[in-house]
Amino acid sequence: MARTKRFARFLLPGLAFKAAVIGGGYATGRELATFFVPSGPIGGLAAMLLAMAIWSVVCAATFAFAHRTASQDYRTFFSNLLGPLWPTYEIAWFLALMLILAVYAAAAGAIGHSLFGWPELAGALLLTVMIAGVTAWGNYAVERLFKYVSILLYGTYAAFVVLSLTHYGDRIVGAFQAGGWQSGWAQGGITYASYNIIGAIVILPVTRHLTSTRDAVIAGMIAGPLAMLPAILFFISMVAWFPGIANEALPSDFLLERLNLPWFRILFQVMIFAALLESAVSGVHSINERVAIVWKARRGAELTPGLRVVITLGVLAVSVFVAGRYGLVALIAQGYSWLAAAFLLIYVLPLMTLGLWRLARGRIPPSSLPPHGVH
Repeated sequence: MARTKRFARFLLPGLAFKAAVIGGGYATGRELATFFVPSGPIGGLAAMLLAMAIWSVVCAATFAFAHRTASQDYRTFFSNLLGPLWPTYEIAWFLALMLILAVYAAAAGAIGHSLFGWPELAGALLLTVMIAGVTAWGNYAVERLFKYVSILLYGTYAAFVVLSLTHYGDRIVGAFQAGGWQSGWAQGGITYASYNIIGAIVILPVTRHLTSTRDAVIAGMIAGPLAMLPAILFFISMVAWFPGIANEALPSDFLLERLNLPWFRILFQVMIFAALLESAVSGVHSINERVAIVWKARRGAELTPGLRVVITLGVLAVSVFVAGRYGLVALIAQGYSWLAAAFLLIYVLPLMTLGLWRLARGRIPPSSLPPHGVH
């Protein structure tokens, strides 16, 4: 029991954060190709370490503020942080979630087409059904998903880098020996960290396990490395084909073809699909939990699994349409930059200034939410 409690307090938030960011952060490698490969092998790693440090610091501050204000959903969190301006976050988050889920749907469709020759819509619909199945049962099912997918994910990425080193390690070593530190590496790291850091808000429901501000800070500092380690392993494999891999729509599939191991290609794509599932689940679950609090306040009852499914399918229907309309590469290239700017402005900047000042001075205001959760 004590071991379980320590896991829930210190590791679960980091694993949940990893779950929230991996789908839009590096599952297919497209995001790494966009934000890190252009900086070169060394510059790319430096940018990733910068992003990891930003994640740790902001996660620590987020979890501490959430614990001190009993904010286990994004609505309560931003009511305490922004006061009457809290709806600005909700508007930005809903628009962002449509974009993020569209990226996941497009990636799932690409995986289904690559492995089985399915129409791209089929993979997206399969992802939708599985998301609805997990989110229907609330916190318990979601947290179990984070735990077991993490085992698959870390193991697969570790095997991937080992196989890459044995099959084309000379290319990897050569790329790093040649160096490569392009200007703009810091901007790539900051942009990547900024649009992904919203994951710290998405996974607020798991912070209910924290027992102190110390727990929150430790869990936050651990979250950065837990989330970035698989990306670093992936990037090391990618630099073997630098710089051409930057032009691949699905770098993961490109690398798997070079390995020429059909069994591992299937395993890796299954892992990516599982990663997309847990990322999408974390986002949709945040919406469900937001609605659940208002539902309970108004009706005095828990949100039923059936209603959770209805909400999930409504959100995903819009996202699948957007994915089919614009495609994976365009969504990442055009949508993620404005996400980074928006969340820096309405989340990171207020948290790291006003939020930290309130924590340090012990001036945590009462929630500005109206009584009985009427909004």
